[in-house]
Amino acid sequence: MASLCSFLTCLAVILASLFLTRAQLDPHYYDKLCPEAVPTIRMMVEQAVAREPRMGASLLRLHFHDCFVNGCDGSILLDDTPTFTGEKTAAPNNNSVRGFDVVDSIKAAVNAACHGNVVSCADILAVAARDSVVALGGPSYEVQVGRRDSRTASKDAANNNIPAPTLDFSALLSNFQSHGLSMKDLVVLSGGHTIGLARCTSFRSRLYNETATMDAALASTLKPVCPSSGGDNNLAPLDETPTRFDGVYFKGLLKKKGLLHSDQQLFKGDGSSGSDGLVLYYSKNPHAFWEDFGVSMIKMGSMSPLTGPFGEIRMNCRKVN
Repeated sequence: MASLCSFLTCLAVILASLFLTRAQLDPHYYDKLCPEAVPTIRMMVEQAVAREPRMGASLLRLHFHDCFVNGCDGSILLDDTPTFTGEKTAAPNNNSVRGFDVVDSIKAAVNAACHGNVVSCADILAVAARDSVVALGGPSYEVQVGRRDSRTASKDAANNNIPAPTLDFSALLSNFQSHGLSMKDLVVLSGGHTIGLARCTSFRSRLYNETATMDAALASTLKPVCPSSGGDNNLAPLDETPTRFDGVYFKGLLKKKGLLHSDQQLFKGDGSSGSDGLVLYYSKNPHAFWEDFGVSMIKMGSMSPLTGPFGEIRMNCRKVN
């Protein structure tokens, strides 16, 4: 009897090990399952960014906001249902995140290329984020794939987990650390703001209340775009080259040109933030930023993915099967 139990125990351990191995993310997950999957995503992203360069930043942001809420599971794409209120109307996302129609188009194209529903919406977000960066002149990196999609979403979780642009450095760092990310990851991933635009409502408080830490010339150009009241959805670039993935974002922080409060918190010039050295380093070494950006994106993309028997592969990214 003891030997039988021992055999069964060993068998259970072997099967569990095999399951865990199969469930891990893998950059080659679709190589045999659908070799056209990743190239099709790239083609669709390139077309979308060519039509509207801002879309690159929007797709990158979708992946970020997805991963910070219960892991990288495509939950941000789900519309509300009678059983749950999704993440699209959460404060960090409402009237802000965009690109859902592009994701729908990518999903349709990938399903056609693969002759079936084999690529998850969560993987589409991860690959599209990388391809968006590349399309805007940034670095490529090897995306881990094999995620599955969640069957639910949570507005409350989005409100509680996505870092707000009004956070001070200590709160930003605490938020990232709660997701298993480091101070270096915080600085590097914030560097994603080297592309894209922000709404007036995201930087109005900084513009009118933080004059000591905002470049005066920048403030004077922003005030007509973002009045003290009204114009909430008016847009301003996050750095001086919002359609080019470069190191200008970090150079701007050294000159008090961070558009968002959370951006400028990364560099105070007195060492009090703890990240001053990293900002200075990346401002002088853009290629180091590129290399580290890929590493941090892979790390973020590995946050609590659904794999193996968990979740599903959605046919429509907006609703569960």
